Amino acid sequence: MASLKDFQLMFFLAVFATVAWLATAGDPDILTDFVVPPNSLNSTDGNLFTFTGMRGIFENLPSTFKVTKAAMAEFPVLNGQSVSMAVLQFPTEGLNPPHTHPRSAELLFLIEGCLEVGFVDTTNKLFVQNLQVGDIFVFPKGLVHYQYNADTKIPAIAISAFGSANAGTVSVPLTVFGTGISDGILAKAFKTDVATVQKIKAGLVPKP
Repeated sequence: MASLKDFQLMFFLAVFATVAWLATAGDPDILTDFVVPPNSLNSTDGNLFTFTGMRGIFENLPSTFKVTKAAMAEFPVLNGQSVSMAVLQFPTEGLNPPHTHPRSAELLFLIEGCLEVGFVDTTNKLFVQNLQVGDIFVFPKGLVHYQYNADTKIPAIAISAFGSANAGTVSVPLTVFGTGISDGILAKAFKTDVATVQKIKAGLVPKP
């Protein structure tokens, strides 16, 4: 029969293993240099490792916030490489609403205009910063954050890098109000009435 010391040792080892696993959690390692996407139309040459989806994106300014991604869904050879990126384009007064990336931190580099950025940690403390061209800001993994171009005359552009080929995006407004949670539950949660909840939901419906 195991002694108390044996149980203590096993408990310590279990905790140590869990902490070690969490510290190294990320995209799964691969056993080859790279993964050729199934049914790839490209031969295994430089074309396989080239993403052209960003060409021309700076030629026309979008009228609303726009994100152009180079993640595993758009650039399949990123599978196993633990990296992806996105270009964020903000018209004047453009907003990237509060959201999270469950599988990666985000490193944002502002290349045009100015941005107000912020995130909320697990103690509900809000961290806010006003960025200028050349500034870099990190949004810690999994925390709710946003970006806003408050300027009424100058658009803003930023490049974001992620430590995952598929960082994931969970939009707070759409997740809370656009996934079928009952109006009654939301009204209780936000200490408001059903009519207000329905008005918020109606405002999130894309305009034709």
